[in-house]
Amino acid sequence: HLKFARSCATLGVRHLRSVVVVMRLLRPVAVTIVAAILFAFGAVPAFALILVEIDKSTQRMTVSQDGVQLYHWPVSTGLRAYDTPAGSYSPFRMEKEHYSKEWDDAPMPHSIFFTTKEHAIHGTEHIRNIGRPASHGCVRLQPQNARVLFGLVKQEGMANTRVVLTGTMPTAT
Repeated sequence: HLKFARSCATLGVRHLRSVVVVMRLLRPVAVTIVAAILFAFGAVPAFALILVEIDKSTQRMTVSQDGVQLYHWPVSTGLRAYDTPAGSYSPFRMEKEHYSKEWDDAPMPHSIFFTTKEHAIHGTEHIRNIGRPASHGCVRLQPQNARVLFGLVKQEGMANTRVVLTGTMPTAT
């Protein structure tokens, strides 16, 4: 009986080692299959790409998500002496309530900062100037539009957002 028990134990260890080897080989395949199924049924969150395009020539902003245009709003960019910089940026800071340290504690609700020189997209109380250059370099939006954009960027993440400024300041007519 003792010999039989030892041979069964040895066989069991060998069998267990074989099972472990097979499991190690199949694990990556199983994980891939499970991840694909979860993604297909929406159980894994997908990250959207938010594109905020600002045309200084037309003083308009277009907001797209994954290539689909969501919003088209009028804005105010910088005055001639404070031109808003053109280029492509990644936002790096957001503040729901911000007050300018440079311009008399001016309120800048729903600020999305995109340059290290403190250029931001934000809401403004000066809505009569929306649609023409009026700021000290920031991109001003009507308060409700700033709130919507802030919420969208917060939901999808700054890392998934690009701010692109093009065009030149409109000439006076």
